[in-house]
Amino acid sequence: MTLSVDRLTDPAVRAFVGALNSGDRDSFRAALTPGATMSDDGTDRDLGEWTEREIFSSGGHMEIESQSADGLALVARYRNDTWGEMRTAWKFVVEDGKVGRFETGQA
Repeated sequence: MTLSVDRLTDPAVRAFVGALNSGDRDSFRAALTPGATMSDDGTDRDLGEWTEREIFSSGGHMEIESQSADGLALVARYRNDTWGEMRTAWKFVVEDGKVGRFETGQA
């Protein structure tokens, strides 16, 4: 069973996932704080380069399996044209209603 994006409880996470799934670069950037950071499998990455490669130019998409009680952690089936589909964990730090950091990796 998957959760629809509109059932995600944290508004910043909901905006992030909605923009990611629709491939909307402008809305995605708007969901992030200035200077937002991220890591992939425990290694900090350049957010702009990573999101372009892993999300926007490769058709990235999340199917949400579950969310934590506070809505700041997700388990999702993530797929893109480069890597196919994998089960991933996502953790978010929200600052002033926007995502200031996200961490992702295989679940």
